[in-house]
Amino acid sequence: MSAKSTSLSSSAPDASTVQDEVLAPSNLVAFAGRMWAVLFLIALIVFFSITAPGFFDLFNFQAVGANMAVLLVLGLGQTFVIISAGIDLSTGFVMGLSSVASAIVMQSLTGYPLPVIIVLGLMTSLFIGIAAGAVNGVLVAYMRVPPFIATLGSLSVAEGAAYVLSGGPPVSISTRGLGFFGNGFLAYFHPDAGLSFLSMPSGVTGTAVRDVLGFFPLQVVYIVILASFCGWLLGSTRFGRHVYAVGGNPKAASRAGIPLGWTLFKIYVLCAVSASLAGFLYVLRFNGGVANAGDALMLSSVAAIAIGGASMLGGQGRILGTVVGALVIAVIQNGLVILGIDPFWQYVAVGAVIIMAVLVDQAKGRFFP
Repeated sequence: MSAKSTSLSSSAPDASTVQDEVLAPSNLVAFAGRMWAVLFLIALIVFFSITAPGFFDLFNFQAVGANMAVLLVLGLGQTFVIISAGIDLSTGFVMGLSSVASAIVMQSLTGYPLPVIIVLGLMTSLFIGIAAGAVNGVLVAYMRVPPFIATLGSLSVAEGAAYVLSGGPPVSISTRGLGFFGNGFLAYFHPDAGLSFLSMPSGVTGTAVRDVLGFFPLQVVYIVILASFCGWLLGSTRFGRHVYAVGGNPKAASRAGIPLGWTLFKIYVLCAVSASLAGFLYVLRFNGGVANAGDALMLSSVAAIAIGGASMLGGQGRILGTVVGALVIAVIQNGLVILGIDPFWQYVAVGAVIIMAVLVDQAKGRFFP
């Protein structure tokens, strides 16, 4: 007993040693390197709160959350692909094709009950996503086509199909009540009528509607649910462990008995389904579908993943990091708009952040492997 106690006391560091290690400059730099995206997000919020009137406002933050919904959903599936050391270039146009196809179906069902219209529109989007993902999955996983080439071909097919279906112009939907599911709130409050959920407080009419406050945009609720599911799938399931293994060292993963082809197939299906859900959220938010709805968002979604700490070489990344990366992009765009800066500068700002993310990632690998 005495020997055991002596051994424990000699091996356990004392409190001052632990404190010195935590406060050591190298540890602080390593911590800043790991958490730089969060620190950068906080710095952005502080900067725009000081310089952009109206930025630090609850309703503006709700708008930021609602506006980033489509971008984040597009990036959720792409996160799995990048962790597996791949890339899916077709997500933006799968999103556009999904939005157009579901909008056409929902438009043709005008007059049917609203739940029927929404469910069939959602099923149409999911069908598009599963079909596109299956094609990408077969090409990449079983025919050994490089992901860049396979998804570049799918990009062109999806883009062409979306324009063929829509004829070019946006496909609008005029179904009454549909806009609530894209722009509504989980809760409403009126000083006289009180709190209500999923609908305006009863008895509030006329000019009193102006005084109703909405809380928790439904788009934010959707992304919380989807991000939580993807986070659980990646971090707590065998499939998630296989994704990391395939991206980190495919040969070792194969020797360990992990089915590489089947895992890659599921990853690309998941990515395309994520893109199709982004297209459906776009339809709900804007009451219609557009063929090029996601062409600019694809690169932004990859940027969000890179900012969030995922390695473009595979094997590293988290859903929470993608959420932080999407928030960084959404805050930059929102802050620049409030400041009245030309929207084209948004591309410059986002591009600069991407370069910074890559440099930070390289610095981490060089100094803190």
